[in-house]
Parts: sequence; C-alpha cells; structure tokens
Amino acid sequence: MLPAADQIARIPLTPVLVAQGLGVRQRANTLSEPPGAREGQSGSGKPLRLLIVGDSSAAGVGATSQEKALSGRLVQNLAQDHQVTWKLIGESSITTTGMLKRLNALPAASFDLAITALGVNDVTRGSSRRKWVKRQTELADLLSTKFGARFIVASGLPPMGAYPQVPQPLRWVLGAQATRLDDALAGLAATHPILSHLPIDLPFETRYQASDGYHPSEEAYTLWASLFADHIRTRLG
Repeated sequence: MLPAADQIARIPLTPVLVAQGLGVRQRANTLSEPPGAREGQSGSGKPLRLLIVGDSSAAGVGATSQEKALSGRLVQNLAQDHQVTWKLIGESSITTTGMLKRLNALPAASFDLAITALGVNDVTRGSSRRKWVKRQTELADLLSTKFGARFIVASGLPPMGAYPQVPQPLRWVLGAQATRLDDALAGLAATHPILSHLPIDLPFETRYQASDGYHPSEEAYTLWASLFADHIRTRLG
C-alpha cells in the first residue's frame, strides 16, 4: 500500500511538526488529572462489574473531579438500573503499549465488561496502522483473559484534525493519522468476537473543550458517558 499524502509530507515537514508538537504538548500538560475515587460501587439492580482503562481522557483531564469526568458520569448513568462495581485505570500520556505494560503488572481480576479510551498518544507518537491493530488485539485478549471481560467497548479516536488550537500543518497530519487508526480500530472490532467500536459522535463546539483546547470539558464527558451507557445497554440487552 502506498503511503498517504500526510505520511509523505512528514519528512520535509519534520522540523515544523516537531516545534508545533512541543507547543501543543506544553498546553495539553497544563491540566492535571482531577481528584476523586477511581473505584467503588454504586446503584442497585443486576450486578455489573466495569473496568475503565485509558489515557488522560479516561483519567478525566479537563474535569474538576472524577465525578464529573468519564468514569463518574458513566457509573452514575449505569447505576440507574445496575449495581455497578467499577475500577478506573487511567494515565495521562499513556499509549496502548504503555497500558499493556501497566495491566500486565497488575494482579488478575474479574469484570463483566471493559471500556477503553486510547489512541491519541499513539497518534502523536506516529504509531503505524499495523502496530496499532496488533497492540489493540493484544489489549482485547488481555482484558478478556486476565480480567474476565465478556465484552469490550473501545472508544473511537477524536477528530484531531478539527482541534482549533493545534496549528497547521500539524493539525492536518494528526487528523489524518487519527482517522487512519480509528478506521483500523473499527475494522478490527467488526471481526472480533467481543470487541465493539464506539465512534465519538459529539458536537465539536467550544463548550465541549476544556480550557486547554485539547481535552474534553465536563459537558463533553457527560455526553461521552451517555454514548457509552447506551452502547453498553444495547449489548447487555
């Protein structure tokens, strides 16, 4: 397969892309992971054991507390009709490879389902499509064997080509790479027995962005959690 235009352009654009990338990374690192519980139990009804793994978005960067971030909003939603026992394993700047190492270092546990929110850091580090699919396959296998997940919902990648505070041509390069990896993830999920792909279908408006222009806002986390909850209920049904 011939390389795409953005992949070819990376070579002559390398000095510009590196400089722009450093600036974006500095802005993205201005916000910290919010305080709050990263495991617990909530609600009543049929028991549901939930594992959440991912990068800074899973860790809630952009929210003021974990209650107002992805894990908190998702547990609140699912707790309306389930007794949710949950655990969050999230870390800023982590890639899929990094998450595999972290999960391999943990003791085995038992969950009914897992959701993943990874990929942005794989994009910024230039992961190839082949490596991305391999690592995502390894992640799904690990979540099902070591952590007992009967099904896994993988969040799609955000539209990085639409981030207004990422300058051009970096925005174009990251956007093309994010689309490429997201398409690959959807293709993997289409053939995988327990993995499903959840596209990020959120309005790309200022109010859905955190103050750094890079991470989700609390409003975005609420909508994102709702998408996950609807998808999970469909699968459970």
